[in-house]
Order: sequence, then C-alpha cells, then structure tokens
Amino acid sequence: MRILLIGAGGKLGTAVHQSLTARGHEVVTAGRSSGDLRFDVTDPAQITALYDAAGAGGQLDAVASAAGSVPFKPVADMTPEDWTAAFRGKVQSQLELVRQGIGRIAPRGSFTLITGVLARSPIVTGSAASMANGAVEAFVRAAAVEIAPQRVNAVSPTVVTEALDVYAGHFPGFAPVDLAEVAQAYVRCIEGVETGRILELGH
Repeated sequence: MRILLIGAGGKLGTAVHQSLTARGHEVVTAGRSSGDLRFDVTDPAQITALYDAAGAGGQLDAVASAAGSVPFKPVADMTPEDWTAAFRGKVQSQLELVRQGIGRIAPRGSFTLITGVLARSPIVTGSAASMANGAVEAFVRAAAVEIAPQRVNAVSPTVVTEALDVYAGHFPGFAPVDLAEVAQAYVRCIEGVETGRILELGH
C-alpha cells in the first residue's frame, strides 16, 4: 500500500514507520519540521496542500496520524486559548485529515487516528487531553457510518514504555504499553477490515 504517515518523526511515528516499511508498504512521511513533506496539519489549508503534494506521487491507500499536541494544566489555569489549542492540535487536525481525505484516498482506503487512555481514565492536569481524545473517538464512531466502504479507526494507548522516564509520575499505576505493540495496532487498522473501532491498549 501507499500510506501517508503524519508525525513520522516522533517516537510513535518512527515505530509505526518501521513496522509499515518492514511489511513492504510505501510510506510517505509528513510533519511540521521533519518528513518527506513539511506541513502543519493544524492549518486546514496546509492539509489541502499536503494532500496535493502526497497525491502527486500516486493514489494513497491509507492515511495514518501519529501526531497531536495538547496543553497540560490544572483546569483552573486553563484559558480559552488553551482549549482552542487542544482542539486544533489534536481534534481539528485529525478530523480534517479524514474530511479532506475522503476524496483523496482509494475507494476502500482507511484512516487511522491517535487518541489515548485519558479519554477513559483522567489524570490531574489532563482535562484538555481527555476532551480532545474523547472528541476524536466519538468522531471515529460517527464517521465510520458515513464514509464506508472507506474505513476509520483510532489507536488509544496508555503511557508508552519508552516514555516512562518522562511521564511515569503522571500515570501512577497505569500499565505501560510498548511502542512496538502500538505500532502493530496501526498495522491492524491499515491492513485489516475493521472500522469505527477504538483499539484500546493497556489499562
């Protein structure tokens, strides 16, 4: 398959990239500051330009997102701008990848989005992430009904093992999940037949 991977330069994106190329797929990487194509997917106009650039090399069979940023602050310290940044950074960007991609990918192509454990298990300072993840997951279920036979799913891991040195203190008692396992969930979404699914990894 020919796959557009957004956020390929991060830890998760690197693992997904390696898993997909090892399986013989052609992966076109994209990111704000790294990748084959450099675009900011928080800007809908740049998503349009990204699809124009990616499509020039041939039809895309799948789009996978491994990127999304949100602010982490106590609720009392959040500002309206923080909520907007969370929405643009993780929700709007991924929803627009699907909306604009419907007419850009193969008739039976797929979209794989990224959410996370905070949609179902909150932590202190994680309200924006919980909001964003929950919104993406609700969208996946709704969009799957409308875009068939194209497919859309989300991968929702807990904290990843390779980032415990930074985030362990924020996720006490959470079972970590290896990046390799998260990457395999992307493979399952891209190569499989499921749609409207939230693949929850870890607890």
